[in-house]
Amino acid sequence: MPSLLQLFFPIFFLIITSCQAQKSFRPSALVLPVTKDVKTLQYVTTITQRTPPVLVKLVVDLGGQFVWIDCQSSYISSSYRPARCGSSQCKIANAHSFCSTCNNIPSPICSNNTCELSPQNGVTEFITGGDVTMDVLSLKSTNGYKPGVSVSVPQFIFACTRSFLLEGLAEGTKGIAAFGRTRIALPTQLAAAFSLHRKFAMCLSPSMEAPGAIFFGDGPYSFFPGSDVSKSLTYTKLINNPKSTNGVALRGEPSFEYFIGVTSVTINGKQLPLNSSLLSIGKNGVGGTKLSTVAPYSILETSVYKALTETFIREAVSRNITRVASVAPFGACFSSKSIVSIRGRLQVPSIDLVLQSKSVTWPIYPTNSLVKVSDDVMCLGFIDGNSVEDVDNKPRASIVLGGYQLENNFIQFDLATSRVGFTSMPYEFTAGCANFRSSV
Repeated sequence: MPSLLQLFFPIFFLIITSCQAQKSFRPSALVLPVTKDVKTLQYVTTITQRTPPVLVKLVVDLGGQFVWIDCQSSYISSSYRPARCGSSQCKIANAHSFCSTCNNIPSPICSNNTCELSPQNGVTEFITGGDVTMDVLSLKSTNGYKPGVSVSVPQFIFACTRSFLLEGLAEGTKGIAAFGRTRIALPTQLAAAFSLHRKFAMCLSPSMEAPGAIFFGDGPYSFFPGSDVSKSLTYTKLINNPKSTNGVALRGEPSFEYFIGVTSVTINGKQLPLNSSLLSIGKNGVGGTKLSTVAPYSILETSVYKALTETFIREAVSRNITRVASVAPFGACFSSKSIVSIRGRLQVPSIDLVLQSKSVTWPIYPTNSLVKVSDDVMCLGFIDGNSVEDVDNKPRASIVLGGYQLENNFIQFDLATSRVGFTSMPYEFTAGCANFRSSV
C-alpha cells in the first residue's frame, strides 16, 4: 500500500515545479556542507536565503518535519511571502486550520490571515507556533565529484518563528534544517523543484573544521581520491512507525522519522541477550531503532544498554584492556594505554547491528564506538536512556543511533523505495566524509 508521501508527491510536484523550479538549468543533484559544532556536537549546514542573499546556518535534524527559521531577529527580504489561509502552500504544509492574526505592524513574525505550523526544536523538544512562509532558497548543484553552480527555489516553504526557540542550538544558527519524511522537509521540496530522484544522502564528518556533505538526488557520490561510494552500499528497509517519537506534543501523530529493523546486536560475534520485543515497534510507537542527528551519542533502553556494556567490558578485559572510572555521561571507560592500535585500527571488541539477516549487518567500528575523553581515557560511546533526567524526553525508541555512531558512514535515504543504503568510510575508503569538495 503506498505511503502518504507517495500519494501526495505527484500533486506536490506539479504545484512546485510549475512555478518555482529554476528554468535555465536542471541539476542532477545538489549538495550542502555539514560541519560539527565543537560545543554542542550538533551538525550544522549553511543555506543561502532571501533577497538580498543571506547565508543562514541551520542545525541538521534528520527527523525534523520542516525547515524553521528565526524571523524575529533581523529577517529582511523583498522576496518573503506569507502563505495565506486556504492557499495551496497551506494545504501542502498540512498547516493548522486556524489563521494567525496580528495587531502590530505586519512583518515576517506578524502576519494576518496566514496559516500556521508548530515548529519544534529537535534538541530541547520545545515547540511553539510559526507562520507558513515562502522565500527564495539557494544551494550548490553537483555532478557528484565537486560543487557546481548555485540553483534556487524561488518559493521554498518553511516556518517563521521567534528567537526563543533557538535555545540549545549551536551558536550562530538560526533554526532547523529538517530532513524527515514529510512533504515540506528539505529532501521532498528539493526533489520536486528540480525533478531529482527522491533520494538524499549524508556523510557526517567527525572533524570540527573539515565539513562532511549532504546530497540531494542520485549519485555518483565521489570522495577523494575519487571512489564512488554508491557502488558499495548495503541496503535495508526503512520501517514505518505508526506514532511519532519526536517530542511530547507530537506523540500520537504518524511518525516522520527514520527507523531501521535491527533484529539483534552482537559483540565479537556473540549475540546479546536482549528482549526481542524491544527491537520491534509496538502499536504505541515504542521500541525499534531510530537514526538521529540531534542525539550526540547513541541512547539505549536500559536493559539493552546493560547487556551491551557488560558484554563489551567482559570482552575488553579478555584482551587485557583495563577498565577505569566512568566519565559522565558514559558508563564504561578504559585506559587508552591498554588499547593496542595496529595500522591505525584500535584492537577492541567489534559491535554489529544485525538487520534483516545475519549476512546484513551495520558494523560499529572502534572509531564510532569509543570516545576519547582525555589523553588517558576512552569510553564506550553509548548512553543509558534511563539517565535522561526529563521523563517526558526519555527516548521511546529502544535504540537511538546518535551522531557519533553515524559519523564517517555514508548513508543514503531512498524515499521512493523506502530503503536506506549505508557503507562505512573509515576503512573501505581512505578519504572519509571530510573529503568531498563541498565548500560553498
